[in-house]
Amino acid sequence: MKVSYQWLADYVDLSGYSASDLAEKLTRSGVEVDIVEPRNKGVQQVVVGYVKSKQKHPDADKLNVCVVDTGLGEDLQIVCGAKNVDAGQKVPVALVGATLPDGLKIKRAKLRGVESQGMICSAKELGMNDRLLPKEIQEGILVLPETTKIGDSILDVLGLSDEVLELDLTPNRSDCLSMIGVAYEIAAILEREVKLPSPEDGLVASGEKAADRLSITISAPELCGHYAARCVDGVQIGPSPLWLQNRLMAAGVRPINNIVDITNYVMLEYGQPLHSFDADKLEGGRIDVRAAADGERIVTLDDAERALDAGMLLITDGAKPIAIAGVMGGANSEVSESTTRIVLESARFAGSSVRRTSRQLGLRSEASLRFEKEVNPEAVLPALDRAASLICRYAGGQAAEGIAEASVSSGEPVTVTVSADRINAYLGTDMPIETILSIFDRLHFSYGRGADGAITVQIPSRRGDITRDVDLIEEVARLYGYDQIPTSLMTGVTTPGTLSGEQKVRRSIRKLLTQSGLHEVITYSFVHPKLIEQFSGRYKDAEPIALAIPMSEERSTLRTSLIPNLLETAVHNRYRSMDDVAVFEIGKVFITGEKALTKQPDERLLLSILWTGSNRPLHWSCKSAAVDFYDVKGLIEKVTDYFGLTVEYRAAKPDGYHPGRSAEIWLANAAEPVLLGTLGQLHPDLQRDKDLDDTYIAEIELDTLARYVDFSIRYKTLPRYPAMTRDLALVVDAAVAVRDMENKARETAGSLLESIQVFDIYTGDKVGAGKKSVALSLVYRHPDRTLTEEEVSERNDKTIAALEQTFGAELRK
Repeated sequence: MKVSYQWLADYVDLSGYSASDLAEKLTRSGVEVDIVEPRNKGVQQVVVGYVKSKQKHPDADKLNVCVVDTGLGEDLQIVCGAKNVDAGQKVPVALVGATLPDGLKIKRAKLRGVESQGMICSAKELGMNDRLLPKEIQEGILVLPETTKIGDSILDVLGLSDEVLELDLTPNRSDCLSMIGVAYEIAAILEREVKLPSPEDGLVASGEKAADRLSITISAPELCGHYAARCVDGVQIGPSPLWLQNRLMAAGVRPINNIVDITNYVMLEYGQPLHSFDADKLEGGRIDVRAAADGERIVTLDDAERALDAGMLLITDGAKPIAIAGVMGGANSEVSESTTRIVLESARFAGSSVRRTSRQLGLRSEASLRFEKEVNPEAVLPALDRAASLICRYAGGQAAEGIAEASVSSGEPVTVTVSADRINAYLGTDMPIETILSIFDRLHFSYGRGADGAITVQIPSRRGDITRDVDLIEEVARLYGYDQIPTSLMTGVTTPGTLSGEQKVRRSIRKLLTQSGLHEVITYSFVHPKLIEQFSGRYKDAEPIALAIPMSEERSTLRTSLIPNLLETAVHNRYRSMDDVAVFEIGKVFITGEKALTKQPDERLLLSILWTGSNRPLHWSCKSAAVDFYDVKGLIEKVTDYFGLTVEYRAAKPDGYHPGRSAEIWLANAAEPVLLGTLGQLHPDLQRDKDLDDTYIAEIELDTLARYVDFSIRYKTLPRYPAMTRDLALVVDAAVAVRDMENKARETAGSLLESIQVFDIYTGDKVGAGKKSVALSLVYRHPDRTLTEEEVSERNDKTIAALEQTFGAELRK
């Protein structure tokens, strides 16, 4: 919100305080001021001049020689090259010795042999923002209204001696989105009175009654609580007064014409958005506020045809929609240069409805911003009267008597009860009740006192942010002065902060994998639908969730796996000659079985790894090789071993994986094995499609993993007694799973078996077709004594016998 110092002075006596003083006081009281910006960018000695005559320069076709009266008693001869300069105009004239914003100093000069005693200025040369200027004065010299007094300083005429405070408002202080709201705030801080405008001052009545000309119906009472309108005839569309244009430009609003400018001016003044319709373009003499039908269309003021959803709020004339409520008017009811009769709207629309409609249509404006935060219900009628009276004064209109309106909810006034004891207990102060009551007086809050010391405060409707006693306590604190509230140590029970189990798991995995040479990536949660079709991952039965308003088709669907984005990362690097890519991502996927969402999708946290290219960088001390299944398997085991978890692998053919080089990862720490994730090579078709070398991927559910991680620290003494090792080479059928052999060996050897390790697998002519040799190293140890050769041999023989009986194994000779 941009607040003009001079405009603010209309409502509050600011004598003795500069704009910087106000900024400091506002910020101290909780309304932050970002910047105080002077409108004068360095203009000095520029006055209003009257062009008495204009003649062509004798030696230059594009220059004119003007005689200008600046009220100094002697006419000036000024050479001007602007196309629009003409006799009879009043213009800004920079006198000899004047300074302009670009540092230019005006001196006497000769242009093609003709003396020039000053400079006729354009708005841009005076430092005015082109974007905020009316279109007709954006080019050429600035032509001032005929009523402008010759010799007046241009700083006063254009309001350039003003300063603008830019407020950085928090969402709860929507009352300060109006000049009157800021005036109440300043008055409370300075302990001064507020001077409100008289809404009907200048109103010219036509004798006809508005209610006889216009009937209003609210067919969507849940979306519109109050709708009021005035009818004004005989208006003449033209430029608004210069003082009004100056104030709009100071607030960052571009002047357009007197009707639009007045509605914008009143919106900034009261915080109540208004809209004007061409009355001759309305049918039936009625207004109906209703919800749009699904697919209904309207052409808005920006000449764009917009399709509406059911639930959006429309203003209609009974036959057709004429505006999207609170967002933008329709082109079919727009006020134009030929308009002579208008219907002026002031209403209270549901903030949630305007916010939703504005977001879905991609239309945001100063009006929708205010409606979204809920307007002051008591400003609807005063703002309407104020705008009608200004239109009568500056557009020559006559207003029909009274107001046509419909109201379905008035709202009960908010009262809050608090006590001096409670306020002092909260703030740690010892304020007397008189001080507290004086603060309520400064805020213009009416109140009553109870016998028990309670203060019942009636909250004005403009302060919708105050609903509880703590809100009142905050008001007392900020106006009493935060710097006057004593500092004290906190008391009470404190709880030390700690990381959740999931946070510990995530941080530990990041550390482990980055130390292993992988890079973490963070990708979009949205993917192209085709990527989900190519690689659905573990959740192949999940329904894709399409975004309502996607950024682009490339980012239109919520992901069900992290792998598609990792593949895009690998491709991106491959196209830039980075063939060795080892990356991981920790992120959420979104799973649902519903085709049309009726509840929030299930969010699951995954760890995904992708590795392609070489398994180590080039180095003289070791050879690099192409990454394979066991490199990625080693990363998974590094993670699970760190958390003290045991995993096993089962051959599988998940979608998107190589059918012969893939496996499921099962967690063995639970009572029953739990599926943790998948691991394997990317399917060859996908590799060719992405133009990648052999690529290995893994994806595990961190939510599942975290449930079985025990973060308590346990210690175990180092072994004091020696171990005994037995190596076995067993020939079995090639189809026998080595994992099953390991499990059988553990089961048979019992508690004396400390570990079992596969150290070789051989297939070839020496063991026969369809066979393989599996070499196992079994380590036996007792924690409390040294094992004997006999008991180790006995256990080992039993293990060999069990493997022979179960798997048809034979000791390799």
